[in-house]
Amino acid sequence: MNLARLDLNLVVALRALLEERNVTRAGHRVGLSQPAMSAALSRLRRHFDDDLLARVGGHYELTALGQVLLDRTSTAYDVLERLFSSQADFDPAAESREFKILASDYAVAVFGTELARVVHEEAPGIRLRFTQTPTTVVDDTATLLSATDGLLMPHGIISGFPATDLYNDHWVFLVSADHPGVEDRLTREDLARLPWVTYQRTYDAPAVRQLGMLGIEPRVEVSADSFQVLPFLVAGTHRIALVQARLAHLLAPVAGVRVLEPPYEAVPLHEALWWHPVHTHDAAHIWLRETAARVGKGLAGRPVTPA
Repeated sequence: MNLARLDLNLVVALRALLEERNVTRAGHRVGLSQPAMSAALSRLRRHFDDDLLARVGGHYELTALGQVLLDRTSTAYDVLERLFSSQADFDPAAESREFKILASDYAVAVFGTELARVVHEEAPGIRLRFTQTPTTVVDDTATLLSATDGLLMPHGIISGFPATDLYNDHWVFLVSADHPGVEDRLTREDLARLPWVTYQRTYDAPAVRQLGMLGIEPRVEVSADSFQVLPFLVAGTHRIALVQARLAHLLAPVAGVRVLEPPYEAVPLHEALWWHPVHTHDAAHIWLRETAARVGKGLAGRPVTPA
């Protein structure tokens, strides 16, 4: 494949065609006439030796290859857009742009809110868009990082990419404030007998692996795709939940739960901002990382538990 002979404008046309599945609508979307978009489709069909769009009744559907290209084209478009928006200089007070950051709701609540406050004060034209980290993050890290500006995630889950360390946290347990069977301490026997509320994704994998190594098999009664709802699913029940200490102490007074230390030495959490190497020398991303590191340092200087 000789990239020098390819017309990169076809990436724009391909994305529009695959997403719209209609030549006229795709043309309107990218500012091309119907004949021009038809010509682009013909060139794409010759290149891939595939129809890409196949007529079924009165509409078009993607071929098998078209379906494969749908996600890849979106990623390639994002990469090209980020590549050609790279800057040698960046003035945060004068710039206007958006940074997309993948993060769990825990990371947004504990770190993202403070980052957004600092950005609002120092760079009023900068927008932050926090997006939930997809389940494919471990298996498709490179693709995800290439199409975003950063990923908030603790060490121990992904590796092989550059990262800026932000702050530390640790795991604690939550029980209802009026739990009749638990006083000031939990035992390992409590962890085995009491029902659990768990985060249903795998981003807390080191903590889950540690439980298995200790011979603790959680009896899961409820699972949720959000760390922030776990305290509310514990309140008023006999359930327990394993959550990050900074989030636990933030929500405990509102949710009506108590925070207890684990009856074992839990693995620590080292939160970091990860990025794709293509962003390493870009001035805008350097500013984002330096700002995040500064915010993380300020957060690290605060006690995890309330005074």
